[in-house]
Amino acid sequence: MSMHKNDGSEHGLWQEPEDHSPEEIDRSKGYEATDVRISGVVVFIVALSIFAMVTAALAYGVGKVLDARMNKEDGPPSRWVHPADVRPLGNMASNPEMQNKMAEMTQNYPAPRVQTDDGNQDVADLHLREDLLLNNYSWADQSQGKVRIPIERAMELLAARGLPVATAAEQSPLMTGDKKPVMALPLTNGFARTGYELDQAAAVARGRMEQHK
Repeated sequence: MSMHKNDGSEHGLWQEPEDHSPEEIDRSKGYEATDVRISGVVVFIVALSIFAMVTAALAYGVGKVLDARMNKEDGPPSRWVHPADVRPLGNMASNPEMQNKMAEMTQNYPAPRVQTDDGNQDVADLHLREDLLLNNYSWADQSQGKVRIPIERAMELLAARGLPVATAAEQSPLMTGDKKPVMALPLTNGFARTGYELDQAAAVARGRMEQHK
């Protein structure tokens, strides 16, 4: 069976392949001579538009589903459940009078208040009040003429006069297995300052030393 070259007629059996060798690139210009394909740009824009529309439709559908679920859980609108549109209110303007009122209410907030420094300053203030009572004269009951004296003076008077002798109290007989209670004196080893107060005292001492230099 003979085979011949296809000359464009419909009776051809085979066709010689075309020459697809790469074109010669002219590098003498120093830049790309061809331009971008418009068809590729159009395809990209169309695909991006379709993606944006699909994403918007999905977001709208999800919002509708969530809104319907929330309305179902909240129940029908009533005097207690009704939608409120806060958009007309806009942003609240700064009101100095309201801010001052809020600060005044915060300062005069009734006790018990939240402690802002873990109670260190409260304990220090308590110890200062105790020091004023222990180390100074003050009225215990002015109507009866009772005076509170410093603790050092009270110790001197006790050392000079001695403790008053109390009358013997009647004691019931001990039960079987009971023992007479024995107290170990002294009951306390003295008054202890907190770490916060010690740090404050050290800071005051350093300030005094710097003033004398």
